[in-house]
Amino acid sequence: MFSPLVSEYLPILIFLGIALVVSGAAVGLSFVLAQQKPDSEKLSAYECGFEPFEDARRKFDVRFYLVAILFIIFDLEVAFLFPWAVALGDIGMFGFWSMVVFLGILTIGFVYEWKKGALEWE
Repeated sequence: MFSPLVSEYLPILIFLGIALVVSGAAVGLSFVLAQQKPDSEKLSAYECGFEPFEDARRKFDVRFYLVAILFIIFDLEVAFLFPWAVALGDIGMFGFWSMVVFLGILTIGFVYEWKKGALEWE
């Protein structure tokens, strides 16, 4: 009835269809059954429990960006070290030295963060 390619993807399509029907029913029922009584408190702006006091388009301190870069450095390191450690026996010396270069680049980024003072928060 179906081609082999379509028959392999049929369970996924059925699952997606069921997920759409269930999620649509949940959203629809929440509009039908829930009490919709908005008041001024519910419609007010929310920012950590108090009214916003400054414009959201102001410049951020550079330390926020440095912390983000630091997170990316360590996140990338962990994300690439696990598969590398598993496959180290198969990739040989080329894979070993490739990872040494990669870790060297990450170390340069870490030293940059350290020199900029991103690790010392006031």
